[in-house]
Order: sequence, then C-alpha cells, then structure tokens
Amino acid sequence: MIRVGVIGACGRMGLMVCRAVAEAEDLALVAAIDRSKVGQKIGQMIGHPEIGAPVSDELDRLLEAEAEVAIDFTHPDVVMDDVRWCVAHAIHIVVGTTGVSQEDLREIEGLMADDGHESNVIVAPNFALGAVLMQRFAAQAARYFPAVEIIELHHDQKADAPSGTAVATVRRIQEERPEPWHGPLPESLEGVRGGDVDGIRVHSVRLPGLVAHQEVLFGGQGQTLAIRHDSTDRSSFMPGVLLAARAVMTRKGLTVGLEPLLDLPPLP
Repeated sequence: MIRVGVIGACGRMGLMVCRAVAEAEDLALVAAIDRSKVGQKIGQMIGHPEIGAPVSDELDRLLEAEAEVAIDFTHPDVVMDDVRWCVAHAIHIVVGTTGVSQEDLREIEGLMADDGHESNVIVAPNFALGAVLMQRFAAQAARYFPAVEIIELHHDQKADAPSGTAVATVRRIQEERPEPWHGPLPESLEGVRGGDVDGIRVHSVRLPGLVAHQEVLFGGQGQTLAIRHDSTDRSSFMPGVLLAARAVMTRKGLTVGLEPLLDLPPLP
C-alpha cells in the first residue's frame, strides 16, 4: 500500500485526485494539504467518511502521516517551493501543477544531482493518456510537413497561456525536426497570429465551458493533417495521475511527461 498526500487537496483537481487515490486498492490517502478548509476531514468532502485525515496548511503534515508520495495540484507561484520541500524531506512527488518552466526543470535536475537525495520527481503537463499520444503522433508527423500551428483551448480559470501541454508539444515536435518551420506572416492586428513558441505559432483560447483541448495542425502541399485531443471531463486525468503515483517511487530522478511510463515502442 502506497501512502499518498495531496497538496492542493481542496481545489477542483485536488478533490478529484483525493477521491481517485481513496478508491484505488493499492493507494492510501493519508494527508491533505490546502490553505482552505483547514481542520475539516478530507474524507467527508470526497464521499469517504472513513478517511479521517484533516486538511492542514502545513507540509509537515506529510511527515506526520508518513506519506511516501505527494501529488501536487496547486499554483505556479508555489509549486517549486513544494518540490524543494519534498526533495529535502525524502518524499517522492508527482507534479500536475501547470506553469513549470524549463528553468524550473533544470533546478529540479540540480536537486536530483545533489548527494544524498532520496526522492524522485515526475512532472507532467497533462495526465490524460490521449494527450500523451497526441504529442507522440504530432512528433511523428513533424518529419513530413513544412508547417505547423497549435490551437489549445482551456477553461477561463486556467492560470497560464500557452498551456504546458502546448509547450511540451512544441518541444516534442522540435526533437524530431529541428529545422526552421514556416515563418510568421504579417499581422494587420498585433497578436492575431498567436504567440511564437520557439518558432511555432500557438493560439490560446480561454472560455467557460471548456476543460482541456488541443489541436495540432500540419500543412503541406495540397494537404493538411489535424491531430486533436479533447478532455471533456477532469476525470480523464485520473488514470494518468494514479499511474504516476505508482511509478514515482521506483523511477529514479526527474521524469518529464507520462510517455516514459507507457509501454510504447521507440519512434522509428
């Protein structure tokens, strides 16, 4: 049984993660960290009153509960503090918080390189398995088309734009094809062509009613290719979250994305 604590436990994603952990046969929800609803029992909030863990605003609660794995769904402003604390206290951590930058990843790699560290870190911009496959298929297609743009659509409360999934998709595409992409066209209205992410145009849409959606559009002579993934409910993220929670204890160092956790053949 893996003992799990959730940081950001009372947010929309946090509550769903708590419920998923509570209902997994091989995981035990032992701690809930959040700045709101302190002292209330997390089990009552997720329909599992048998879980008596109270919500705490102190990360030390993870140690008191003997948590082995922390799952973080908080905010870009605090996520790195949580990672540093967990690494310093030998607790493995799965990070689902959006907005983790390349600089942040380099810092985590540095923490992993320090002598004596005993924790592992998984950072995933998207826990939907279909989104992982979308990025993989886009990387394959990148070899054969001269131009690509990304349209990503999310709910209006999302804290960052472009999304971490879009940025990760750009990186995967460029790993397969480092040559320059089709250059930007003139704009009669600044910004109408989207943002430039390392040479690839990304368009971010934020509207109520959306959850998480992304379309990668490739263009070539006489043809286009669209690769799209839609999460219509946040429950789509739970299988990936649980997969990462189980894998982080044995996957040494820093792992970025879920693709390394899947049994996929190498790209040809």
